[in-house]
Amino acid sequence: MPHTRGSSHGKSRGIQKANQDENWVKIMEDAYQQWFELEKETGTSLYRQSGLLWIQENPASGLLKFEDGLKRMDFKYKRLQPDEFKRQYPMLKYPNCQVLYEDTAGRLKADKCLSLVQDLYVKYGGTLKDGCQVTSIEPGSVISVHTKDESYQAKGIVIAAGPWTNKVTSLLDLKLPLTPTAINVCYWKGEEDTYSMEKCPTICEMIANPNTSGPYVGPFLQFTDPYFEYPGYIKTCLYTGTEVDPDYQDVDIDNKWDVELLCDYVKCHFPLLEPKPSIIDRCIYTVTPDQNFILDSHPKWKNIVIAAGFSGHGFNVSPVVGKLLSEKIMDLETSHDLSQFAIGRFQ
Repeated sequence: MPHTRGSSHGKSRGIQKANQDENWVKIMEDAYQQWFELEKETGTSLYRQSGLLWIQENPASGLLKFEDGLKRMDFKYKRLQPDEFKRQYPMLKYPNCQVLYEDTAGRLKADKCLSLVQDLYVKYGGTLKDGCQVTSIEPGSVISVHTKDESYQAKGIVIAAGPWTNKVTSLLDLKLPLTPTAINVCYWKGEEDTYSMEKCPTICEMIANPNTSGPYVGPFLQFTDPYFEYPGYIKTCLYTGTEVDPDYQDVDIDNKWDVELLCDYVKCHFPLLEPKPSIIDRCIYTVTPDQNFILDSHPKWKNIVIAAGFSGHGFNVSPVVGKLLSEKIMDLETSHDLSQFAIGRFQ
């Protein structure tokens, strides 16, 4: 740990509060507070504020619905008029769009976050076991977990296996509606400092699901990150990709329909970037049908708690997820309402 075959590798992850779901905003406020407390405890910088532009082409029905939700919660944001947007961000070309600006959004230094949390876990008495494939689980008042080399017993366990979740829960006769999805993350070279974080916020454009003819669907967003990971390169990706088996995720590696779509997108909206990506990384999302997490107990065994299906937006709330899982496994009242994350919603 860490490794590059799951969903938590890389140098950065976006973090933002804006959402039309009030419960989600409360969870995000908690997450921000916990990241700040972790920075204070360790003296390590983990977060950098960049701001975020929410964009959608006219008639922008999805963005207007999103804005209505923000107004109901009295969420602070700024609507940018076309002339103002063009003046502030001349390096961006969105001639027929509506734009909202969220100033509290930023980037988490993901690799540092992950390393720091693992170190603190060990510091406070935890034991990390790496490279242990689970071969069987025996449920009961005391649960036995067997790997190829060792066995473990506990009164309660948490299954948080990312794209491998169904391979683990199948040992307990449970199949969840989870789709491991390969996301191609592209990095484009641009003119020096043109898209630096000082000049350009993170960009999140709401676009239609390219795989359906239906209306706007939330997770299909165009995320564009100012220079942060590779100096002089801007990061872009879609919130959708190709379904994969996590054990064979490179089998279809030449299927880059999403990269071709991104090339057209960059040419249209980022004229100062080179026309082709210079670097392509891969990330695995584990997606549920409604793009919400699963944070719930096994339907038969309440002392087995499952955390899965984070759909590309789990890293930023991971401190809150950890707290909720600990509350759940100890049968305590949870800090936040978990009804929208229940397994039963898919039945």
